[in-house]
Amino acid sequence: MKKVKISLAWQIFIGLILGIIVGAVFFGNPNIEKYLQPVGDIFLRLIKMIVIPIVISSIIVGVAGVGDIKKLGKLGGKTILYFEIITTIALLVGLLAANVFQPGKGIDMQSIEQTDISQYQETTKETEEHGFIDTIVQIVPENLFADIVEGDMLAIIFFSVMFGLGIAAIGEKGKPVLKFFQGTADAMFYVTNTVMKFAPFGVFALIGVTVSKFGIESLIPLSKLVILVYAAMIFFIVVVLGLTAKIVGVNIFHLVKILKDELILAYSTSSSEAVLPKLMEKMERFGCPKAITSFVIPTGYSFNLDGSTLYQAIAAIFIAQMYGIDLTITQQVTLLLTLMITSKGIAGVPGVSFVVLLATLHVVGIPAEGLAFIAGVDRIMDMMRTVVNVMGNSLASVVMSKWEKQFNEQKAKDYLEEIKNAA
Repeated sequence: MKKVKISLAWQIFIGLILGIIVGAVFFGNPNIEKYLQPVGDIFLRLIKMIVIPIVISSIIVGVAGVGDIKKLGKLGGKTILYFEIITTIALLVGLLAANVFQPGKGIDMQSIEQTDISQYQETTKETEEHGFIDTIVQIVPENLFADIVEGDMLAIIFFSVMFGLGIAAIGEKGKPVLKFFQGTADAMFYVTNTVMKFAPFGVFALIGVTVSKFGIESLIPLSKLVILVYAAMIFFIVVVLGLTAKIVGVNIFHLVKILKDELILAYSTSSSEAVLPKLMEKMERFGCPKAITSFVIPTGYSFNLDGSTLYQAIAAIFIAQMYGIDLTITQQVTLLLTLMITSKGIAGVPGVSFVVLLATLHVVGIPAEGLAFIAGVDRIMDMMRTVVNVMGNSLASVVMSKWEKQFNEQKAKDYLEEIKNAA
């Protein structure tokens, strides 16, 4: 009798569905969170455990392979330019969607339960004065080990790039060190594949806790906002990222097929970190060189949050409409420019989308306390914006590889054929 093998994507999807069912059945039961939350936390901790070693070792190996600071500087400049263009388009799509469909008009604020957002307000107070220039300064690590403990990805990337260039500069003497980091990268990718076997259980627990806490009923008063956010993000993936992919000669649906496991996992956990190691591995197998994937994707986690910026634009206009505030074109342009800066200035902060909005809304006279009305359904929207962030960063590695004329077309075709045969 032939043994039936269920793919990881299906295992994660089954975990997602079972989690929704269990959460709905035991809605309001605090015991669900008590028993399931530790399972979800263990999974997220396992992911966080492997992310930094993979990023450091992969960047060092990739940069040492390039060995040319001019080439790397050129890649960095192009990458930041691309990120800025795409995130600006994401903001414009969000503003346009909110103005056309007006999700906040006619909302009865009495029918919405407010959620405590004090944790975000505290973070905002600490980061409100933190601008784009401060981010540039803090890219340079003062204490590498402190930055590793805090998970400051930009500082970690900066050190890894400099260390990789140093290894390349000393030639033969650097080969043993390079071999060590290559071995570290290979070992950590093996650990990643092992950890991913636990993903269905982690997804089941995390989604079960979410549904049991908020229930399906919490979506009803804010359903127009949630539906618009999802529709705008699907539009962004299919049209904006789709056209970008077509320009560089790639089919966006091929990327979706390649990343189906990671997209389901990112959606279920609302964690981009959960898929970072596999994202880098798959993009490399798709034809992007290690030097580019190991630099572009981790950097994108701070500078290319397309889903988050699109959501921030819609949420800001939604709150204004809910309070009956008509923003002028000038105010909306001001909002767009401010979001462009603040979303980069405090990248990596927990609950970053809420913190950015709290730090930004007062600039155009929108009451920041309005965020308390949508905090209850934020997790539902966070799931989808994480998917957009993952898609945006995976495409970015392809765009940069094509731009640098280093994309391996044959490798991409072979990998797609392999996936097709495995299906």
